[in-house]
Amino acid sequence: MNGNRPMLLIIDYNLTRVSDVAHIASYARERHGAETILIRANPTERDLQLCQAAIDLDPLADDFVEQAVFYLKPWRDRLRAGMVFSDNAVQSGAALLERLGLRVDSAVLAGNAYSKRDYRVSETAVRNLLEAQNVMVPDCVEVFGVEDLRRFADAHPDGFVVKPSCEGNNRGVVIVKAGDSLEAAFAAVAPYLSRGAICETLIPFAREFSFDGVGTTEFVTEKVSANGRYPVEVAQILPARITATERATLTRAGRLANVLVGQQKGPFHNEIKLDDAGLRAAVVEPNRRPAGMKIWTIAQYVYGIDFYGLWVDAAFGAAREPLLSASERRAATVMLGVPADGLLTVPSQEDGEQLFDRTLARAASLLGVDSMRRLEFGWLGEGTRHIPALPHDNADFAAQACFAADSEALDMRSAVATVRAIWLSVLGEAREFFEPERSSIDARASLAAA
Repeated sequence: MNGNRPMLLIIDYNLTRVSDVAHIASYARERHGAETILIRANPTERDLQLCQAAIDLDPLADDFVEQAVFYLKPWRDRLRAGMVFSDNAVQSGAALLERLGLRVDSAVLAGNAYSKRDYRVSETAVRNLLEAQNVMVPDCVEVFGVEDLRRFADAHPDGFVVKPSCEGNNRGVVIVKAGDSLEAAFAAVAPYLSRGAICETLIPFAREFSFDGVGTTEFVTEKVSANGRYPVEVAQILPARITATERATLTRAGRLANVLVGQQKGPFHNEIKLDDAGLRAAVVEPNRRPAGMKIWTIAQYVYGIDFYGLWVDAAFGAAREPLLSASERRAATVMLGVPADGLLTVPSQEDGEQLFDRTLARAASLLGVDSMRRLEFGWLGEGTRHIPALPHDNADFAAQACFAADSEALDMRSAVATVRAIWLSVLGEAREFFEPERSSIDARASLAAA
C-alpha cells in the first residue's frame, strides 16, 4: 500500500458483484491513481485480493457509522471518494460518507430506497402530485400475520402482492389471487418479518421496465418476468423497444422515484410497470445502486459506455454526462434454469461456456439469424445443489448469461424465450452434470403416455 495515494472507500457489496468490484478498483487505480478500501461483514481473502484493505463491519449494525469512523482513522486523510454498493448499506453507508465529508446522495432519503414500505409511505404523502403525473400509487399495509393478509384480501378482491420490505432478488414475493391460500402466502414472507413485510395493490399493468443509469445519464431496460405465482425476473433486454411516448412516461416516473429516494449524483435502478397505452406507470421499487442481472454489462456493449467508470468519476467529483445515442446493437441477460427438479453438479466455467455457446448456435439456426454471441456466462453456485424446475426466486437458477444479437429485425423477446428453452434441452443432454429426480422422470413418462 502506497501511503501517498488517494483512497476510494467501497461500502458493502453482494458476492455476485465481485467482478464489478474488481473492475471498480482497477478503474479507480488507473484513472484516479487511487487505492481501494472495503467495508463489509466477514470480508474474505478474495476481498483482500481486490482491495488494499478491508474492514469487518455489518452496515445494518446500529453503531455502524461510529464504528466505521473509528476503524477508518488510519486512512482518514487519504479518503477522497466513497461508493455505497448494496441495498443493506444504502442508508448507513450514505450517512457514513456524509460524516466523512465525501460526495454522496442524501442519507435522509436513502431509507426510501431500502424499505419498500417507507417508499410507499413517501409516495402516499405526495399521492396527488404523482397521480397528476400519471403515476399510480398502490395501497400498502404492513404485514404481521395471516389476519393482515385476510383484511387486505377483502379490500382488494382483484389480487395483491405480498413481499418483504427489505429484500432483493424477488425473494419472498408472492402474487395472491382470489381463492389462493393466504396461509401459504404468509409462509413465503414469514422468514423476512424481522425486517418487515408488506401487502400492496397488484399493479394492473402487464409490461415492466427499469429506469437505469448514473447521475443524469439514463436508459430504459425491458424486463421479462415469469408468469404465475412467483414473478421472478428471467431476462433483461437492451435497448427496450418502446415509443417516444412510452419512454417519456417511464422517464417521468423514474425521475420522480429518484426525487423521493434522494438520488442526484449516484446510480439508480428503478423498476417500473407501464400500461398498455404507454401513458400511465407505477414504480414497483426504487434502488440507489447499479442494476442487477448484468444490466450495466449489456449496456456497455449496446451504448459503448462504462457505467461503473461514470460512477467512480462522479464519486471523485469528476462527473461526466455522456449522451446515449440510438444503437443497432441488441443484447440481453438471461436466467438459465433446469429441465426438471434435480441435482446440478456445477461443471467448470469452460464447460458452462461451451454449453451456452451450443445453445446460442441452435437458437440462431432456429431463429434464422447469422449468429448470436456470448458476452458473459456464469454459474450461480458451486458444488452439487438441488434446483427446482419452477424457480421461486432468482437463486433457483443454474446460471446467468449475457448474449448479443446484432440484428434490428430480431425480436429479442422471442430470442430470449428461444435461448432459455433450448438451454433446458442442452443441459438435459449433459447427464454428467444434471440428474433429474426420479419423480420428475416418472411425471414426464406419464405425460408422454397420455
